[in-house]
Amino acid sequence: MKNNLKLVFETTTVFIGTIVGAGLASGQEITQFFTSYGYKGFMGIILCFFMYFFVSRIIIKLSIKYNLSSYNELISLVMKGPIGKFTDLITGFFMLSSSAIILAGSGALFHQYFKISPWFGIIVMALVSLITLLKDTKGLITINSFIVPSLIIIIVTIFLLYVLFDKSFCSFTYIKNFEAAKKPWLISALLYGSFNLLCCSGVLVPFSQELKKEVPLTIGSFFGALGLTILCIMINLMLILNIPYIYRYDIPLLYIANRFGKVIELMLLCIIFFEMFSTEVSDIYSIGKTIKHKFNISYKKAVVLVLAIAIPTSQIGFKNLITFLYPAFGALSIIFILCCVNFYRKNL
Repeated sequence: MKNNLKLVFETTTVFIGTIVGAGLASGQEITQFFTSYGYKGFMGIILCFFMYFFVSRIIIKLSIKYNLSSYNELISLVMKGPIGKFTDLITGFFMLSSSAIILAGSGALFHQYFKISPWFGIIVMALVSLITLLKDTKGLITINSFIVPSLIIIIVTIFLLYVLFDKSFCSFTYIKNFEAAKKPWLISALLYGSFNLLCCSGVLVPFSQELKKEVPLTIGSFFGALGLTILCIMINLMLILNIPYIYRYDIPLLYIANRFGKVIELMLLCIIFFEMFSTEVSDIYSIGKTIKHKFNISYKKAVVLVLAIAIPTSQIGFKNLITFLYPAFGALSIIFILCCVNFYRKNL
């Protein structure tokens, strides 16, 4: 019983930690995918909860039944032919690009706040990630067991401070009167949920295959989806009450936290950095597991190889690449989810 409870907690934290990157912790992702759609953005967040739970349950079942070891094996199972190979290629390319961008972001953060060479931040992030990754799945569990509770405490603290001290906290009628900057909220929610689930499969598949305990894994994914939903609702509520000011900032949540003092602001900045670290580890873990089974090399060598590619790649400008990659990855993610559901329906 005790072991199962521990596994539920570990699955919950890994699930949340994999999806919550710096984009969500900063409020930028919530602004783009939900807040911009007015009160209907809350409907999108609820839709994502059901997507997270039901599709993660499918991924867990398929991973255990078919003894899958990496996301590319899951893609090959549910998506046959050229579309599956293309999705596999884009997913791997996206995760590698993401890890390189996070290294570059870490360098920029150190340069901006400490006025030192960006290479210092890049090397620090790479070394800490490598140390964690060499511990395999245990390392992934350890960092998320620390980072995710810290994230929850800080976001809940900012939310409670907002509720207690900000007089603009109003009723649903007040929120409903906000004019949405964008209209098709359903498409946005589907893209966001699918996008996160395909990324999450890179961790969820090997995690499920190694542990092979369907019930606690499923319960953990439920609490993970629920925790994410509650966090997103709290962040979205604060952001929607600060329209249009939030559109002026790269870190909208920092604009809200700023009014509660430097300590809260610094705590949020620390969490954003740790979430960058968590995402970096999750991305490289996912690619490392895939390379291990695809090319029959050790996981540790695969991780070192990925970092060796990501470090120099972090110096390349990604603006044009991401302009193509994000929409393509989002569209393929929806197709991936549909294929997972269809395969599950026919075979389980």
